[in-house]
Amino acid sequence: MNKGLKAGLLTTLLGGTALPALAQGTPSGAWTSPALATAKYVILDPRIEGNPNIVNAEQRAGILAAMKRDSAGAIRRRYPGATVMTGGQAAGAIRVTPVLVTPDALVPWAKLTARLDFDLASGQRVTLGDQFGLLTLWQHQADAATYLYGELVKQLP
Repeated sequence: MNKGLKAGLLTTLLGGTALPALAQGTPSGAWTSPALATAKYVILDPRIEGNPNIVNAEQRAGILAAMKRDSAGAIRRRYPGATVMTGGQAAGAIRVTPVLVTPDALVPWAKLTARLDFDLASGQRVTLGDQFGLLTLWQHQADAATYLYGELVKQLP
């Protein structure tokens, strides 16, 4: 696969399957459906981990922007009564970091791992994650990140 096609594939593919929610210890009372439905969320700057050479700087910027925008949108759709901000600080807010772990190479059978790390006001961290096949994401084209984060937030209580 040529480098341009690989980079375009990753750019197009941002979007799943799900790992269970993992918590450090038992999540506090803030990790219940009623509490999350009305919580304040601050979406922090997303991170891409894994092979840094899969995309160029311009593609990376576009992917990071999609991760921030679409993770916020997925939380808003899951909890319409919640307040979701994509910057700044809010007292007592749940801080959310979108993370994408890229594969070593962009081949059709490779998988991306996507995570949402929720840092609760109590200091606990809850991580929702899943692996998504590149072909599955490619099928979603421009909506790949929307699909990916939509699948991850289904794991929320």
